[in-house]
Amino acid sequence: MRERDDFPAIATLVQGDMLSVLDRITDLSIDMIFADPPYNLSNDGFTCEGGRMVSVNKGDWDVSEGPEADFEFHRNWINACHRKLRPGGTIWISGTYHSIYQCGFALQMGGWHVLNDISWFKPNASPNLSCRMFTASHESLIWARTSKKSRHVYNYQDMKTGDWHEGDPLKKDAKQMRSVWSIPLTKKSEKRHGKHPTQKPEKLLERIVIASTNPGDTILDPFCGSGTTGVVAVRRGRKFIGIDMDKHFLNDIAKRRIQYELDLLQIGTAP
Repeated sequence: MRERDDFPAIATLVQGDMLSVLDRITDLSIDMIFADPPYNLSNDGFTCEGGRMVSVNKGDWDVSEGPEADFEFHRNWINACHRKLRPGGTIWISGTYHSIYQCGFALQMGGWHVLNDISWFKPNASPNLSCRMFTASHESLIWARTSKKSRHVYNYQDMKTGDWHEGDPLKKDAKQMRSVWSIPLTKKSEKRHGKHPTQKPEKLLERIVIASTNPGDTILDPFCGSGTTGVVAVRRGRKFIGIDMDKHFLNDIAKRRIQYELDLLQIGTAP
């Protein structure tokens, strides 16, 4: 994999400011975007991890700058993504209450058409140590297309008849996929190349990629992190562009994970 302005590779990773990199991507060239933006929840609180009390702080990139500044950030990157999607292309945005409502409002202001909001239920979520509120056991995902008039990809039969009932007690065999998904947290085996504080499980991205893209489509992840979207994209015969400002996460984790997947598929690195 190597960085190129015209992004010809099966999988391309680019380190840098997300908005600047997006400007280099041809408009109307992307089929689907998965975005896992900062949740802005690093507030010096604490959580439970592996049975231990740990800080919720992820890094400076996850610190809120206040509701107005946070909303402006989301509005800017969402608008930039809209220009890159082909007509009918779709975007998936993940988040918690710290960020997802701002992202939803930015989508509405930007003229997008919201298709679904998905509740990702985590059956093995960490307990609430304060015992002063409900245990946070889900994240939300918004799925939207570029406009109400455009036709989007939804592989209905794959969602209805796939092997989704295995491991997801909420999915009944040969029944329509509902908007609540039961998917456990990221497996240890998916962290063999290193850990990212907000790494998504491959099963979550498998469902998203299969549902809303076709083989040969190009998928963009503007907050690439550990590269889960890229791993699933190349596994399923899609092209991938990943952007992240953190050189360590991009080169030491995402690149290794995607290369490992390419090697398993005997595709090898792109020239």
